[in-house]
Amino acid sequence: MEQTQTSHTGVAATPGAQRRILVVEDDATIVDAIAARLRAEGFLVQTAVDGPAAVDAAEGWQPDLMVLDVMLPGFDGLEVCRRVQAQRPVPVLMLTARDDETDMLVGLGVGADDYMTKPFSMRELAARVHVLLRRVERAALAAVTPRSGILRLGELEIDHAQRRVRVRGEDVHLTPTEFDLLVCLANTPRAVLSREQLLAEVWDWADASGTRTVDSHIKALRRKIGAERIRTVHGVGYALETPAP
Repeated sequence: MEQTQTSHTGVAATPGAQRRILVVEDDATIVDAIAARLRAEGFLVQTAVDGPAAVDAAEGWQPDLMVLDVMLPGFDGLEVCRRVQAQRPVPVLMLTARDDETDMLVGLGVGADDYMTKPFSMRELAARVHVLLRRVERAALAAVTPRSGILRLGELEIDHAQRRVRVRGEDVHLTPTEFDLLVCLANTPRAVLSREQLLAEVWDWADASGTRTVDSHIKALRRKIGAERIRTVHGVGYALETPAP
């Protein structure tokens, strides 16, 4: 019987089922530290130090996830993300040196699934990587055993089986994280969910330090489905607005 081992973050890992992580960062100290931590977690790791090398590595090595810095030589991480996502969908954890909300929203808009602002702890980065990979596994399982039917909330339609969203009959492109966040809100329409609840449900992350991630994804989601559909309850969290019965 195959045994499992536990990683430093407490997540069970199966020997022989190593995931490939491409780390793209031009700072030698940072890239070495990230690579060492992820290898200690049981991942196979390859690194790249500029935009063109990152795109080539993603195409040739087919990583399961990318840890991607925004500021890179050649062309930046946003362009890397665009080009890689055009080839095949890959979960992306974006790293940014600036705590700039616009940069974060742009990153989410080109296909990043999550972001972290430097400086960050290696423990948190490893945990976020595990979370993103678990989401991919859940999505794959849902594709095999999908929930039936389409949820209709006024002009908003959520197709669980195809993981598609429509507003007024028009398809809306959501990242996997945005889709999971919308579904979480739609499961209890009009009910207010705290940032901590959303963080735990969507990201499997229990640390309140990640609530800014929730806020940025909510803003990106509002831009796509309409700001009026998600209500902010200041000091508490968010609720999905629905038409009155």
